[in-house]
Amino acid sequence: MFSLFNRNKEKTSYRELKRYYKIVNQINELETNYTKLSDDELKSMTDTFKNRIQNGENLSNIIPEAFAVVREASKRVLNMRHFDVQLIGGLVLTEGNISEMATGEGKTLVASLPTYVRALEGKGVHVITVNDYLAKRDFDLIGQIHRFLGLTVGLNLPMMQQDEKKEAYNADITYGVGTEFGFDYLRDNMARSIEDKVQRPYHFAIIDEVDSVLIDEAKTPLIIAGKMEANEELHRIAARLAKRFKKDEDYDFDDETKATSLTDQGIEKVEAAFGVDNLYDLDHQTLYHYVIQAVRAHVMFERDVDYIVKDDKIFLVDMFTGRIMEGRTLSDGLHQAIEAKEGVPITEENKSQAQITIQNYFRMYPKLAGMTGTAKTQEKEFLEVYGMNVIQIPTNKPKIRMDEPDIIFETIHAKYQFVAEEAKRRHEKGQPVLIGTTSILQSEKVVKYLDKYKLQYQLLNAKTVEQEVELISEAGQKGRITVATNMAGRGTDIVLGEGVAELGGLYVIGTEKHESRRIDNQLRGRSGRQGDPGESRFILSIEDDMFRRFAKDELEKFKKKMVVDKTKRITNKDVQELIDRTQRIVEGAHFSMREYNLKLDDVINDQRRVIYNLRDSILKEKRFIEQLLKMLSETVDFAIRDNAPEELSPLDWNFEKMEQNVNSLFLTPVSINNEESKVNRIIDSLEPSIEELSNFIESFKDNDEIMELIPNVMLSFIDSMWVKHLEQMAHLKEGIGLRQYQQEDPMRIYQREGLELFGKNYQELRRSIVVEIVKFMKRIKSIQEEQ
Repeated sequence: MFSLFNRNKEKTSYRELKRYYKIVNQINELETNYTKLSDDELKSMTDTFKNRIQNGENLSNIIPEAFAVVREASKRVLNMRHFDVQLIGGLVLTEGNISEMATGEGKTLVASLPTYVRALEGKGVHVITVNDYLAKRDFDLIGQIHRFLGLTVGLNLPMMQQDEKKEAYNADITYGVGTEFGFDYLRDNMARSIEDKVQRPYHFAIIDEVDSVLIDEAKTPLIIAGKMEANEELHRIAARLAKRFKKDEDYDFDDETKATSLTDQGIEKVEAAFGVDNLYDLDHQTLYHYVIQAVRAHVMFERDVDYIVKDDKIFLVDMFTGRIMEGRTLSDGLHQAIEAKEGVPITEENKSQAQITIQNYFRMYPKLAGMTGTAKTQEKEFLEVYGMNVIQIPTNKPKIRMDEPDIIFETIHAKYQFVAEEAKRRHEKGQPVLIGTTSILQSEKVVKYLDKYKLQYQLLNAKTVEQEVELISEAGQKGRITVATNMAGRGTDIVLGEGVAELGGLYVIGTEKHESRRIDNQLRGRSGRQGDPGESRFILSIEDDMFRRFAKDELEKFKKKMVVDKTKRITNKDVQELIDRTQRIVEGAHFSMREYNLKLDDVINDQRRVIYNLRDSILKEKRFIEQLLKMLSETVDFAIRDNAPEELSPLDWNFEKMEQNVNSLFLTPVSINNEESKVNRIIDSLEPSIEELSNFIESFKDNDEIMELIPNVMLSFIDSMWVKHLEQMAHLKEGIGLRQYQQEDPMRIYQREGLELFGKNYQELRRSIVVEIVKFMKRIKSIQEEQ
């Protein structure tokens, strides 16, 4: 036991692990008790645990026994026994923290422990994976343990029928991809009846590859969009215009933040092209939107890096995994701007109907846990945003992989030349080589250099996704050369072929530092699993994308004192310091961007809660009459106050508009005393009319037909307002960067104006609902009286 501590003491403190090992000892002591039990006796323990929890026993008391039961079930069902370090990983997860475990340490089996324990509470456990393949694999494999112990296990996949989804969510443990859980949440909050909802209240979630889900994917919000026809001609013209634009003359583009804006000269060109006087007029907001999206499509998105063109369609590529994001499109006309740029047919635009960031979705779980091989570098973010600590788990066997120092070249050509030579050297002795790249484009450049040496290789990128798992799993076979995007096949172990260990194990070459040290560490972690031998090295150049974008000035200074050998290899000792510093700057920039996006979404998140709570009160509690009466009272109140601003003298109040607004509602027309000087007295004078209308509305309570129609009318108005509001908020966000404010933070402007906009839209929504329903009721009453 203590050798494990010594081996990893630089990573995890003795004190952190000591408490866990005490519990592990308890679990180990219980092992012989459960080995003696029959299958039926072992299965019956699940009901015993549930009863103890229902009788008020603390879950922490049950954990050692529950872990021992799962370990015994796993031995019987899968012939797999949890190592002590896997038990520690499970304990960390059960407490709602992150288990950082090296590649090949069996994270999949670790998850079987906390999922069982938390499922005993009867509120449902969600296990989040990064793709459908892994969700199904874990559902089939680990699900066997839980089913053996009497728990139900569900699988939540895209395109499933509603009843299938409902069944999956009602299971004790539900497997699926995080985005699908998020989309189900959004769809549930667009449902027209309570029966159409599939999810139940959130309880506990474990996220596999937690850094990928909560950090890498967190930049892109989940959006459910409705289709609307794009203005094809405007997209094409804007694309032609953007092609002619020059950086720093017609537009500004920040490589670090990706912020894009038009210069004064660019604005003048747009105004001249479209014959408008002022591009920033509200009347020309749509035109500005099309042009800025066209510019973004040209400068922010690179073919075969950010997207590929296939069968005359644009397919987005996940920059972290290199996979095609099936069915995913960019919203707000940006996807169509890329289509116009590439000259392919323009599809319908996506208009956001519901949206949420990954961060705000997962923060709804009362308890969240995660597993990954690399989280420590982002520990601060995990703690601040999600309240999770990162605990590094010792490896089961000592790590003997050699992580060699980086080699840095002056040019990209020299770098790739060396990569190919290095691959050839290793290949000749039969050692398998895995070459990691940061994009599809880069992987295709690498193989051109391998072709010069007539080397056989497997190219693995988004264009060959079907074979991804198979090819990655075979990358450890003798003589194999595999070229892959850094994240390809994540979650798949590379097992060494026969005789490969004697040759030094898998040799991993990184061809570019990623914008996150985590991804570099994940690439290194492909080699040296479970105490296997292995080696890793990064071969770089100062022409790499990261330095070009984030270290221009520092690079210019460095070049003045740079020393290179005949192969163009840089020999300065301080070159490594430049690389490390640049990478830290990039990570900081990305963290700031995620933090900024989260703050933006926090504004909408508060508004989303108000709208979704209103929908729920109509759907769940059938309190729509009560809601309607409350809206009626508010609408009358607003109709008076809106036309009697505090800053105006009563002589300047708009009494005519007040009368007009309230009489559009009331059954019997009223006259408002235009000599009144107190708003409250005007409102009080309308009480009899409000009461008359309230009684009229309540008289329909027993009319089943009307009672069915009212919630549908209310929901239609709510959903319509929300779609319109999301569009306005998107334009507001787009516009705050344009306007010049002295000494004022754009975020505060967005928060303030967003709140004002929501207040106005929400008030108008409630007024519209009351007006429409009262009008409808009056019409029904009139028809009834005529009959």
